[in-house]
Amino acid sequence: MSYPQTARWYTALLTCAMLLSSYAGAADKLAHVTILATGGTIAGSGATSTTTVGYTAATVGVDSLIAAVPELAKVADVKGEQVFQIASENMSNEHWLKLAKRVNTLLADPAVDGIVITHGTDTLEETAYFLDLTVKSHKPVVLVGAMRPGTALSADGPINLYNAVLLAASKEAIGKGVLVAMNDQIHAARDVTKTNTSTPDSFKTPELGMLGYIQGNKPYFYHVSARKHTADTEFDVSKLDALPQVDIVYGYANVSPVALNALVAAGAKGIIHAGVGDGSLATPVKAGLVAARKQGVLIVRSSRVGQGIVARNGEANDDELDFVASDTLNPQKARILLMLALTRTSDSKQIQRMFYTY
Repeated sequence: MSYPQTARWYTALLTCAMLLSSYAGAADKLAHVTILATGGTIAGSGATSTTTVGYTAATVGVDSLIAAVPELAKVADVKGEQVFQIASENMSNEHWLKLAKRVNTLLADPAVDGIVITHGTDTLEETAYFLDLTVKSHKPVVLVGAMRPGTALSADGPINLYNAVLLAASKEAIGKGVLVAMNDQIHAARDVTKTNTSTPDSFKTPELGMLGYIQGNKPYFYHVSARKHTADTEFDVSKLDALPQVDIVYGYANVSPVALNALVAAGAKGIIHAGVGDGSLATPVKAGLVAARKQGVLIVRSSRVGQGIVARNGEANDDELDFVASDTLNPQKARILLMLALTRTSDSKQIQRMFYTY
C-alpha cells in the first residue's frame, strides 16, 4: 500500500473511531431534570423515627432532599429549585399560576429534558391536573410526594423521588401528559386520587386504572390517557394573574341552600355541585342553583361518590337548566377545569365540550 493510500486509510479509521466515540458518549449522556420543590410531607420531619402522623410538613429544603438520594446522579443530571415551602392544604390559585409559568419557562429551554415537582399529598392530584391542562410541552412532568416524613423508619419519600426522577428522565414518559409517581406506580394526573389518610399506597386510579409500574430502574407503561392534555389543550395561563372564583357545594341528607347562597353572594363565577349518587339535586339546593344560573353563574353537576360518569340529563334536565355534567371528574378536579374554562368562554355548551375533551 502506498503512503497516500495508507494516510487515507488511517484518516478514515480515525474518523470512524471518533464517530463511534461520540455515539457512545451520546448514549451515555444523562437527561437534565429539574426538581421544583413545593414543600409537603416529602419535605417533612417528625419528633421521632416512629412519628408517621403529627409531624411537621415543609421543613426540608430541595438541596437536602436531593442530597438524601445520591442515587439520583446515576439516572439524571439533577438541579433543584425551591418554588414554595408550604403544606399542600395551603396551595392556592396563585401558587398554581406561578408554578405553571415556571414549568413552561423551564421546558422551553432545550437543555431541560423533564421536570419533577415534589408536593404535599393533600392537594397533589389537583396541582397535577391543573398542570396537565396548562403545561405547553410534551416533555415529562412528574409530581411526587410522600405519605411519611423523611425522619420515619419507613419513609417512602426517597424511593418515590428516585422513581419520579427516573420517570422524568425517560423517553417512555414523553407525550404521556402530567404524571404522578407514587408507590412504584405511574398514574395519569386527570384520574388519580388520594384514597387513604395515611398509608403509603394511598394514591390510586380506582376505576380507570393506573398507567404502569416502575420496576428495575425502568418505567413500564400499559395504558395511556385518551383525553387531551398539556401542549394539546386550549388553555393559556401565561398572561393570567388570577383565576375566576369557582367553589364546591357538597350534597348530603337534609342539605340546605345556605352555603350555596353565601358562595354566590361572595362572587362565585362557577359552582361545582358535589351531589349524592349520580349528581342528584335536593329540592332546596336545586332552586338555589337554578337562581344562580339565571344570575350568570356556571353550574357543574359532579358527584361525591368518587367513581362513575355523571350522566348529562340523568338526575337533572341539564339541557333545560343550562347546567354542565362533570363526566368522570371528581368535584375538586371539576373545579379546576371550570376555572380554566371560564378564562376562555362563558358558553355552557362550549364548557360541556371541554368536560368531554379533557
